[in-house]
Amino acid sequence: MSTAVPFRIDVPQSDLDDLRDRLARTRWPDELPEAGWSYGVSKDYLADLVEHWRTAYDWRRHEARLNHFPQFTTEIDGQNIHFLHVRSPEPDATPLVLTHGWPSTVYDFVDVLGPLTDPARHGGDPADAFHVVAPSVPGFAFSGPTRQPGWGVRRTARAWAELMHRLGYERFGAQGGDFGSLVSTELGRIAPERVLGVHVNALVNASTTQSPDELATLAEADREQVRRNQEWWYRHSGYATQMSTRPQTLAYALNDSPAGQLAWNLEWFVDWDPTSTKQSAIDRDTILTNVSVFWLTGTAGSAARIYREAGAEAWGSRPAPAPVPTGVANFAGDRAIRALAERSNTVTHWTRHAGGGHFASLQAPDDLVADVRTFFRTVRSG
Repeated sequence: MSTAVPFRIDVPQSDLDDLRDRLARTRWPDELPEAGWSYGVSKDYLADLVEHWRTAYDWRRHEARLNHFPQFTTEIDGQNIHFLHVRSPEPDATPLVLTHGWPSTVYDFVDVLGPLTDPARHGGDPADAFHVVAPSVPGFAFSGPTRQPGWGVRRTARAWAELMHRLGYERFGAQGGDFGSLVSTELGRIAPERVLGVHVNALVNASTTQSPDELATLAEADREQVRRNQEWWYRHSGYATQMSTRPQTLAYALNDSPAGQLAWNLEWFVDWDPTSTKQSAIDRDTILTNVSVFWLTGTAGSAARIYREAGAEAWGSRPAPAPVPTGVANFAGDRAIRALAERSNTVTHWTRHAGGGHFASLQAPDDLVADVRTFFRTVRSG
């Protein structure tokens, strides 16, 4: 059994100097007059963010925020796995594994780790406490790059089950958003006797139907929502098509141009509409920290491979039913349909939030924590 080795982030200053030099030498493309965001990421928006990254952003401050939490690495199934392990002061706390999505890192969780692990210190009930394990997804950041093909959703879920076993957690909960929602629900399929409950946000595989026959079984309102979801996805799925088919071609550009990598990641981080009044904005230093982690570890291309690996696992097909209780939180911009979620999950908790966005831990951390607490109270007492 591989042991966990303490880990600390300490990026060489020469790497930060090289990043700033590359940003200063960005070779900008043209842009159609008044194109805005209609053809992709706005040049004015990106240029302003690049300048902030080059001249004002302080990596060391955010590096220190990450280093505030205990971090470790271990080898599972031939892959280096990095993870945060934040134990609660409450001895009877519930173990919980948190999984991020793309293009995120564990930095997405820095604002929820305190309230989850030590609710009493944050105005909550000590009975709601969790021991939190937050791994970096294989191929992402300090868990990258991957060295073998096949690191998709199922293999990652199996690795998480093994990680929790090594840490002594034989019964635990799971939470995740975006790709993390797929990994978390898959944990309930591969280890139902160990997973006491699954909570997800941004449940990405419950928004469209798999066949006309499946569509016909839905209520009229849900069929209309499927139509709108499919129309929206058609307009915004270019990034996913590229990564799920030819990620290596993309990797050369991502690994060579920090401005290009930032633009690519902004495809999700701006939630498609940076002027929206319905979704909370993401702090730009948080965006830059996630992008910086990918740049400084050289893993943007490796992270992109998860789309191809997930495709090899029958991307878009309906997963087998999971027997564990599942809670779904839908924030502004999430498009999950309950009738579809129930095809593959035992949904016992379903909420809709007026605000937030696709990145709930960044855009609505208090609401997400409250939803997680509410759901796990039901499975602890059940």
